Amino acid sequence: MTYVVTENCIQCKYTDCAEVCPVECFHEGPNFLVIDPVECIDCAACVPECPADAIFADDEVPPDQRDFTAINAELARDWPVILRKKAALPDAETWNGKGDKRPLLRRS
Repeated sequence: MTYVVTENCIQCKYTDCAEVCPVECFHEGPNFLVIDPVECIDCAACVPECPADAIFADDEVPPDQRDFTAINAELARDWPVILRKKAALPDAETWNGKGDKRPLLRRS
C-alpha cells in the first residue's frame, strides 16, 4: 500500500506533510504535491498533517479521485523532492475544499 495526494491539494499545496515524512517520497510541482509510490513506506505520518485532507491510502482513495494514483506516480518521476515545510500558496484557503480543480493542475 502507498499514499496518494488527491485533487484538493491543487492550488493549495500545503507542505506540512513533507516536513513529517521520514523518507523522501514527496515531490513538489508548481501548485500541487505528489507522493512517489516507490519511496513511500506506508507510515501514514502525512495523513493527519494535511490541512486540506487530500492524502489517502491507495485503497481508500475516493472513487472520483482514483486517477490521482497514476498522476502521483507519473509526476513524482519529474518533480523535485521536497523535504521541508514551505508557505502554502497565497490563496490556499480560498481553494481549500473547492472541487473540479483538475484543469488547474500545472505539470511544469
